Amino acid sequence: MLALLAVILLGCGLAFYTPARAQAMSLPEAPAQHAGEQAQAAELALSAWSRSELDAWWAALRAMDGAADKRGGLPAHLQPPEDPKAWATVALPDLSGRGASAGGIKAEPAVQMRWYRFRYAPEQGRWPTSVALYMPRLVSMAAAVLVRSNEGWQPIFDNQAGAREQWVRPLWVVFPAALTELRQHQMIDVVVAVPVATGAAFSVSTAWLGAREDVETRFQRRWWLQIGVPQATGLTLIALGLFSLSLWVRRRDEPAFLLFAILSAAWWVRNLHYHLELPRKALGLEWFWWLTNASMSWVMLLIFLFALRFAHRRFELLERCMVGFVLISGLLTLPWWNEVLGSSLLQHGANALVGTLAVLFVMRLAWSEGSRELRMIALSLMLSLLLGMHDLTLLAGAAWPEHIYLMPYATLLTLASFLYAVQRRYTGALSEVELLNRQLGERLQLQSTELQAQYERLREAERQQALLIERQRLMQDMHDGLGSSLLSAMVAVEQGSMDQDKVVEVLRECVDDLRLVIDSLEPVAHDLVALLATMRYRLGKRLQAGGLMLEWDVQDLPLLEWLEPPDALHVLRLMQEALSNVLKHARATRVRMVTRNHSRYVEIRVEDDGDGFDIATAQMGRGLKSQQRRALRLGGSLRIDSSLGHGTRLSLRLPVSREEAPGQQKPS
Repeated sequence: MLALLAVILLGCGLAFYTPARAQAMSLPEAPAQHAGEQAQAAELALSAWSRSELDAWWAALRAMDGAADKRGGLPAHLQPPEDPKAWATVALPDLSGRGASAGGIKAEPAVQMRWYRFRYAPEQGRWPTSVALYMPRLVSMAAAVLVRSNEGWQPIFDNQAGAREQWVRPLWVVFPAALTELRQHQMIDVVVAVPVATGAAFSVSTAWLGAREDVETRFQRRWWLQIGVPQATGLTLIALGLFSLSLWVRRRDEPAFLLFAILSAAWWVRNLHYHLELPRKALGLEWFWWLTNASMSWVMLLIFLFALRFAHRRFELLERCMVGFVLISGLLTLPWWNEVLGSSLLQHGANALVGTLAVLFVMRLAWSEGSRELRMIALSLMLSLLLGMHDLTLLAGAAWPEHIYLMPYATLLTLASFLYAVQRRYTGALSEVELLNRQLGERLQLQSTELQAQYERLREAERQQALLIERQRLMQDMHDGLGSSLLSAMVAVEQGSMDQDKVVEVLRECVDDLRLVIDSLEPVAHDLVALLATMRYRLGKRLQAGGLMLEWDVQDLPLLEWLEPPDALHVLRLMQEALSNVLKHARATRVRMVTRNHSRYVEIRVEDDGDGFDIATAQMGRGLKSQQRRALRLGGSLRIDSSLGHGTRLSLRLPVSREEAPGQQKPS
């Protein structure tokens, strides 16, 4: 943004730079101008008119505008002087500065008509297709351009309609094509008629006279710098003002956004003459200029308040003093007061004085507090102040008569400072969010680490608890099974009531029981078939030694997700008890192990061809009751079918999936 601003200002300087040294040189003879040349001198004649003569002049111009027959021409007393002695060479630009008085026109004031004559000789004696006159600045009443023809002086341009904007718009006149055809191989006299109220300021710049294609580029560049850029920057400022207002609506705690929105509106009002046609009535014009001039004070105040919003402290007394100055200056310059108080030069001079003090204060504050936003705004204020001083000098007519007004370009400085401040606020907010996110991430990481540590401690506690439960279960099983058998055998041996073969049998049963407990701890991955295969390996030799032939009719079964070591031990004990009963009591020669999958449950059967027994008359001993309890703990059912002389069949049905039994927790 700053680079773009520098390029624009450099272009402005190149565009309006014109050698001003002609004022100090001796007045040369006005030579004939050729194509695209700059006239730095002209012949000047003066006529003293009354206001009624000026009105008659304007009426005559209006009467001739659009008339088909212009041979009558202007009245003789309203034409440029014919006496050659009335003409003298004058250097251009020609100007007269204004004082503190507004220079308003009173009743029947004296008017000085200033006639500036240029002579144009076409190159090589042939006129171009189209000839144009361009003057960068013309500050006066409504000007006109006359050309001498065979019928006398003929007006080709009358600026009464645009007189109110004449001071800020370059003069551009295209000669009629018929005139150029009639003046082939001849020199032509062109007069720019500039009426000036006696004592009022005026400014007549150098002139460019030649072929339209040679001059129009200069006019367009001047128009763009003097009118186009201020219009574009004004509309851009309004758009950014609306954007700033939308930011303030969302963030009411940021008054700087509201101040900038109001500032953009005030600045647009200040440059209103670039966007609207000025009022035609005198009273409306007076109020229009009061509004635009007074708005400059409000612009200065709002910029100052906007800058102070980026300071670390408030200056309420200073802000109230600035508001008071703006209100008083606005009241004192109302159109119905005297001309001295209503002078735009005096009003802008007071603004420049107060603005200088305010800018110096902001500059000192910015460099003492070290705020980047405030320093940027202070720098833009200093540059805007320099542009304002330039325009004040140009308004007073003291120097640089052909320069353009640069204060509209201060809009770019304000935009740059605002965008920089918003960018700093935005990046600062992003940095804060990133910092908060980083801190939050660190806190989450710390909490995650703590939770992970707590989880590990909980898992370790659960593992220790599971080990303790498993240890207690093993101790209980060994106490009830292995321990009880060993204790009974020891007592029998001590009493001499158990022979050696019986002792060997008891010890073999204890070893089998111990192996069974160990096998239940082996990982079987919830595979019931693998568990039964392990039992077959452990008990196969014992069955064979007892004279039993084992038939293995085991089919694949689904995995039982609930089958853990405690459950596996219950299944093994059930099968061990069934096979032991066959060995001890059935007097069988064959035993058959069968498994089947019934979708919702699986079945394990142990069938023998022994003597059998009558279930109706048999008494249920502790062994059978123990088997029933184990089946219930597994969530299944146990059924025994037997009859005398037809063997016995034990059937254990287990669910494929089950809920945890009440009060039972699956070990981790």
